[in-house]
Amino acid sequence: MAKAAAGGAGAAGGRPLRADARRNRVRVLDAAEAAFAAKGAAASTEEIARAAGVGVGTVFRHFPTKKDLLMAIMEARLERVCALADALVDEGDPATGFFTFFGWMVEQAAAKRTVMDLVDQEGIALERAEPTQALRRAVGALLDGARRAGTVRPDAALPEVLALLTGTCQAAMRAGWDARLRERTLTIIFDGLRPAGAR
Repeated sequence: MAKAAAGGAGAAGGRPLRADARRNRVRVLDAAEAAFAAKGAAASTEEIARAAGVGVGTVFRHFPTKKDLLMAIMEARLERVCALADALVDEGDPATGFFTFFGWMVEQAAAKRTVMDLVDQEGIALERAEPTQALRRAVGALLDGARRAGTVRPDAALPEVLALLTGTCQAAMRAGWDARLRERTLTIIFDGLRPAGAR
């Protein structure tokens, strides 16, 4: 994805977006995530624009470079993860919400391998602390609920659980785990997290 021509940055200037511009931005992000997952770096700006139903110039106004686009995809994904975790905290069953979230995260990591490879190639690191802290708080709340419900051992602390979650997601992403391997691996991890009498 080439850099946009001068003056095409538009939405990158920090001004609030109009409703139609916000909708276009979301469509471009969704189309780009699907295109990168399917084709990797070979996905073109023209393909992304066509799938989003917008012009190429609209893509560049929102995301002047491929790195900008990948960063926005990762931030949008983190926001979706936080939203799911918050929904499970607020509305889910404390006994199962933690395990539901953990399993979903590993499944998503395995499915999004190509996008993450591109993120690594571009040297992208999420620098926004707010979403990361929000996710940490939400995982902590899910863990607290599971411990109170007796489905997670009382000595399972947040740092160890986050290390397990991060490491498992990284492994699933790097190796592209299939459903059977994910299920077997998660069974072992979840058995280790449950109180002895519940295994």
